Amino acid sequence: MEIVKEERRPEATISGSYGYGWQQMWKQFLYLFLVLVIVGIAESPASIVRDSQTFDSPGMILLQILATAYWLLFFSVIKYGGDLMVLRAMRNEKIEISEMFDGFKKNYVNIILANLLTFAIIGFGFLFLIIPGIILACRLVFVSYLVMDKNMEPVAAVEKSWEMTKGHGWQIFGMALLAIPIVIGGLLCFIVGIVFAIIWISTAFASMYHAIDLEEKQNLYGYTEEEEPTEPKTE
Repeated sequence: MEIVKEERRPEATISGSYGYGWQQMWKQFLYLFLVLVIVGIAESPASIVRDSQTFDSPGMILLQILATAYWLLFFSVIKYGGDLMVLRAMRNEKIEISEMFDGFKKNYVNIILANLLTFAIIGFGFLFLIIPGIILACRLVFVSYLVMDKNMEPVAAVEKSWEMTKGHGWQIFGMALLAIPIVIGGLLCFIVGIVFAIIWISTAFASMYHAIDLEEKQNLYGYTEEEEPTEPKTE
C-alpha cells in the first residue's frame, strides 16, 4: 500500500510559513533559483558601488548618485517582480519569468513610489532608536506583494500592509530573526548553501502573505482554499 504524504497548507505562523515555504521551494526550485539569479545580477552594479570604501573623489560621489538612481528606478522593479514570482510559486500558479519585467510597462510609477515611500518610512523610524524602524519594517513587509498582486497604489499598499500584519507583527519579527541562523547555516554548507537559504527565506515571507490573504478572503467570501469566491458574505 502506497503511503501518500499529506502536503502542508499555508499558515500564518513562523513554523507554518517556513514549513510551507520549504515545501513549495522544492516544487518550483529551478524557477525560484532563476529568479534569485536575475535579482542578484540586477542588484550587483549598485552593491559594488555601495560597498566601495572611497567616497572622497568627485567620480565616486557621482557613481553613488548613479547607483542610488539605478537602485530606485531599475532594481526596485526587478525586485518587486521577483517577489511576485515567489508568491506565484506559493500559490502553485504558473510562473512566467518574463513577467518579472512587466513592471516596466504596467506598474512602473506605483513600484517606484511604493519602494521610495516604504524606504522613507522605515528609514525615518530607524532615526528613533532603531526599535520603531524594526516595527515599521515588520508591518510594511507586504507592500511589494500588494503593489504587484493587487495593483495597489503606494499609499493604499502601505495602509493595507499595516492592516494585514496587525496581530502578526511578532511572527514576522520572529521570521526575520530565524532568517539569521538559516543564512549562517547556508554559509557553513560550503557557501553554496546560501542559495538555498535565501530562496527559503523569500518563500517563507511570501507564504506568510499568502496565508493571511487566504484568511481575509475566507472571512470576506466564506470559501475554502479549493473553492472560487462568488460574492461577499452577507450578515
